[in-house]
Amino acid sequence: MNGFEFVKSSYSSGSGECVEVARNIPRTVVVRDSKGPGGGPILRLAPQAWAAFVSSLGR
Repeated sequence: MNGFEFVKSSYSSGSGECVEVARNIPRTVVVRDSKGPGGGPILRLAPQAWAAFVSSLGR
């Protein structure tokens, strides 16, 4: 296993249209589609890039 501990957003509606994020690996944020957790593609980001993305959402 890759060691990533993915968490689904608390904003997920349960309709399968959500992403999961793993932040348990130092200096890495990993994002994947919640519909394909068994082997779908993942996106690895620097924490600064993830923070910029989240702040752009207007939280």
